[in-house]
Amino acid sequence: MGRSQELSEFQRGTVIGCHLCNKSSREISSLLNIPQSTVSSIITKWKRLGTTATQPRSGRPRKVTERELPAKLKPIAHKGPQNEKTTKAITNHQFPDVLKSHYNY
Repeated sequence: MGRSQELSEFQRGTVIGCHLCNKSSREISSLLNIPQSTVSSIITKWKRLGTTATQPRSGRPRKVTERELPAKLKPIAHKGPQNEKTTKAITNHQFPDVLKSHYNY
């Protein structure tokens, strides 16, 4: 099973609040509808680091998210064949990794 979206800071705080009220991981999991492994990892991280805030990740962030991609490519795609050379140059410069994976440029 793949990863789902991160829990918000509020949800992680709720898990810690329940933990401080002596609720078990299983009770917190069923109460908040969060997997028990996630609850355990949040509590472990809080005990180890003293915070539940997300840590900085390594690597460069993507220029364009998957959600923004169609909106960004739509105007470029509708310019027509008269601008094909220019369009290809612009898109290769702006979205090289996206074009390689989705459009075989």
